[in-house]
Amino acid sequence: MPAPERIPPGRVTTPRGRTGALRLLGEGELTVRGRIPGASNAVLLCTVAYEGEEASCVYKPVTGERPLWDFPDGTLAEREVAAWEVSEALGWGLVPPTVLRDGPYGRGMVQLWIEADPDAGLLALVDGDEPDDGWKAVGPAEIGEGRTALLVHADDDRLRRLAVLDAVINNGDRKGGHLLPAVDGALYAIDHGVTFNAEARLRTLLWGWAGEPLPPDAVAALARLADALRPGGPLATRLAELLTATEVDAVRVRVDRLRSTGTHPVPTGEWPAIPWPPV
Repeated sequence: MPAPERIPPGRVTTPRGRTGALRLLGEGELTVRGRIPGASNAVLLCTVAYEGEEASCVYKPVTGERPLWDFPDGTLAEREVAAWEVSEALGWGLVPPTVLRDGPYGRGMVQLWIEADPDAGLLALVDGDEPDDGWKAVGPAEIGEGRTALLVHADDDRLRRLAVLDAVINNGDRKGGHLLPAVDGALYAIDHGVTFNAEARLRTLLWGWAGEPLPPDAVAALARLADALRPGGPLATRLAELLTATEVDAVRVRVDRLRSTGTHPVPTGEWPAIPWPPV
């Protein structure tokens, strides 16, 4: 696959609402504008146009996926779409609109581009052993020359919801660079290819609430999710098109466990708890 020159996203017409965004992404003309560097898989910056509307988007073709030892080949795009489906079923809108479609380099995931607010700090490194008010501790981090600092994340309701979503989808790679706080105050999360493994694989920077009771809105959202995941339910039917039957069953098990414990999960010690690199 040739690597086109990287071109930053320009000003585009904003699609109207969820339905409009999905129609634009799914049916619009997809034009590759550049390749986003630094990713382990092919990530292409595109514009998509349909009936007078245009937006920037990300296109990840299946042909550009790097094989992984713990996931079937060619399945990362489906997992990205499945993560969006679960986010929608929870009612939180944490994942940008995402579709599976054909593109210039074959079938792949297409996701609406989100412009992040560069001034919205959600992660930090601080001196000392305890976080300040409004922050939650993740753990010590090496910062060079034998020095360490405390890695913290904001005690933010949006991040807390994302921690619940990650526990449901078994996110194996929640890094700081995957957090996109938008200028309108919404929080979005991206890069969900390494998700839905049937084995415990949760790796995240959002451990600050580990062991704490789930907030009421999460309890209610998980109840809705459990209903949608019942055999024959709308989410179960959709996930069956994207994941294996074993993986869908594992989603149900994780949701049931969260509801029965009523708490945020804690690291098991059987798998690295924090992704590397963390950002």
